[in-house]
Amino acid sequence: MSKILVCGLVNMETSAPVEEFPITYRPVDYKFFGINTSPGGVGYNVSLALKTLGDDVSLCSLCGNDAPAQIIKSELSSRGIPVNYVLAQNKATAQSVVLFDATGKRYIITDLADNQEQSYDVQSFKEALKDCDIACLCNINYAAALIPAAKEAGVPIATDVHCLWDVYDEYNSRFMKAADILFLSNENIIGKEEEFIRELAGAYSAKIIVVGMGDKGAMLYTRETESLTLVPAVYTRPVVNTVGAGDSLYSAFVHFFAKTHDALRSLQYAVCFASYKIGENGASKGFISEEELLKLMEK
Repeated sequence: MSKILVCGLVNMETSAPVEEFPITYRPVDYKFFGINTSPGGVGYNVSLALKTLGDDVSLCSLCGNDAPAQIIKSELSSRGIPVNYVLAQNKATAQSVVLFDATGKRYIITDLADNQEQSYDVQSFKEALKDCDIACLCNINYAAALIPAAKEAGVPIATDVHCLWDVYDEYNSRFMKAADILFLSNENIIGKEEEFIRELAGAYSAKIIVVGMGDKGAMLYTRETESLTLVPAVYTRPVVNTVGAGDSLYSAFVHFFAKTHDALRSLQYAVCFASYKIGENGASKGFISEEELLKLMEK
């Protein structure tokens, strides 16, 4: 069991199905047992995935002092994730709405409230960081100021910058400069993944770069060999909702890499984990344990 710190967003997430994109206007649309509201956010999703896989997780996040925060903390506690580092200092807890169609395409609307103007208590972060094997610093604004503390402690940093299109993106470069393990999506670089990875490798010092490629799988770069490897997608069950696929890929990779230090094998596990996860509706649902995943891969 690895000890992993996660610093990232928690929010309440409401997901609802739509017939197609673009959405045809109608004043009312009735859904029966189709709309779901539950805790979410990258920090929550990654923490829950890692915990389900068997890791000891510390979550550093910010929320409001309101009803959504109470629900989020209650759910975290029930899953065995401590809430002592989830600090209630925001004016309100963040929320999101996810619209998705039958093919798994999704449109996410996120209200960050005042998260981007807040600072996280450095001393609390340092306490949570003790004896950690990896620090997953999500690209929420307040996590950037915590990078020096993680570097000083000598804890490897894994980060996911999601939909990137500019190698030198000013906002995300703070995280990319610090990352030992760098994840991103190919949604804005489709067809240019290899070239973009090479540019990232030249601009930053990450030892490992992974680009999630949806139904194509994921591409891995390792600095040690300067190699690029495509890990193809696998089919485990029908797709319901692809929201959270990238979070699950990232989480499973971190879990297995912390144990094995084998990047290729870790990504193979992660691709299968993500494939199974998207067979359920909700970014924080569909996770399976390491034992269940290994049995699934045997098939």
